[in-house]
Amino acid sequence: MANPKHRHTKMRRDKRRAHDGLRLPSFSNCPQCHEPKLPHYVCLACGTYKGNEVIATKDS
Repeated sequence: MANPKHRHTKMRRDKRRAHDGLRLPSFSNCPQCHEPKLPHYVCLACGTYKGNEVIATKDS
């Protein structure tokens, strides 16, 4: 197995890891109850997805 002859600099190491940072999730508003929710997920506040009720919640 090959071994490195020279040490890589911190700059090269950090450039490689530049895309590893955490990002905040993007939220959208539910069209039914206007609560924030993740896109392409069921709204946990009202239980709807694409206008159809798919899970029963406490209110309904």
